[in-house]
Amino acid sequence: MPQNKDIKSIIRHVAQVIVDELKLEDITADTFNPDMDLVDELGIDSMDLATIALVLQDEYKVTIDEDDYPKLKTIRLIAEYIEDKITVKH
Repeated sequence: MPQNKDIKSIIRHVAQVIVDELKLEDITADTFNPDMDLVDELGIDSMDLATIALVLQDEYKVTIDEDDYPKLKTIRLIAEYIEDKITVKH
C-alpha cells in the first residue's frame, strides 16, 4: 500500500497508475491535470476504468464499488473516493 495517504500523494499515485496502465506517452504523474475528465478528454472506456480500479483496490486495500465508476471521472474524484474509503477503514 502506498505510504502517504494525504490527498496530494493519492492524486499523484492515481495519476501514475493511469499513466502506467494505459501506457500513456507525453504525460507524467506530475504533469497530469487531476481535474481532466478521463472519459471525455482522455477517452478512457469502462474496461480501462475497471483495470485502474482493480489496481487501486489492491494497492490501497479498499473496495471500489462498480456502481460508483460513473462518478469517478477525474483523478481528483478517484483520489477523494479512495481517501474517504481509507478514512472509514481506520
